[in-house]
Amino acid sequence: MPLKKRKFTTVSIPSFLFNRIKKRIKNTGFPSVSSYVAYVLREIEASGDKNKALSKEAETKLKKKLKDLGYL
Repeated sequence: MPLKKRKFTTVSIPSFLFNRIKKRIKNTGFPSVSSYVAYVLREIEASGDKNKALSKEAETKLKKKLKDLGYL
């Protein structure tokens, strides 16, 4: 879908987390904190069915991603 047709919204995150992510994505293919966060959220959302329990492996990966983002 072309960017001009996509709709966006704003999500607030703590400033310290924004700054950590900004440092993390430096010299990567991510052009902004927003694009990185959207990527991570898509990966988490795509990793499992909402009505299905997470496997131990998926749960471990999810916890690592949340820890890397500063939530755990």
